[in-house]
Amino acid sequence: MIVSRADDSLPTPADLEHLHRCIALAHDARNKGRHPFAALVIGRDQVVLSVGQNNSMPPGGNPTQHAELQAAAEASLHATADELAHATLYSSAEPCVMCAGAIYWTGIGRVVYALSELALLHLTGDNPENPTLSLPCREVFARGQRDIRVLGPFLEAEAARAHQGFWD
Repeated sequence: MIVSRADDSLPTPADLEHLHRCIALAHDARNKGRHPFAALVIGRDQVVLSVGQNNSMPPGGNPTQHAELQAAAEASLHATADELAHATLYSSAEPCVMCAGAIYWTGIGRVVYALSELALLHLTGDNPENPTLSLPCREVFARGQRDIRVLGPFLEAEAARAHQGFWD
């Protein structure tokens, strides 16, 4: 397995397991007719705090219902501030600016993602359903007052398969 690195940190076996699950959930979202994105929030004891799948597609969808935002919001309803600070949000793709804001405001302390925003842009092109804001989540988090550790991208080729042919 080839793992790409954007920093000096390597994913743990548990990180990779959770990313594989996010990628499978992204395929599931696509099979349900939704945009192929998914996220999990996992507590420090490896308990799943929340699961999110994208639900932003019309009709019936809401453009703010990204998987990461859903997962962060749900986790914040059931976990303490300390639990969230020690939790990890795993995502099939790098969190967008909106989702990075939700992660920041809920106090989640770590993010691990598969597909980078740049790689996603190459897959989506100029599709109006995904007008990419080219601003890495690391840059969003760097502007805040709390530290959020970010690892990724990892497993990009595997994560990209959920998007292949979807945005054409």
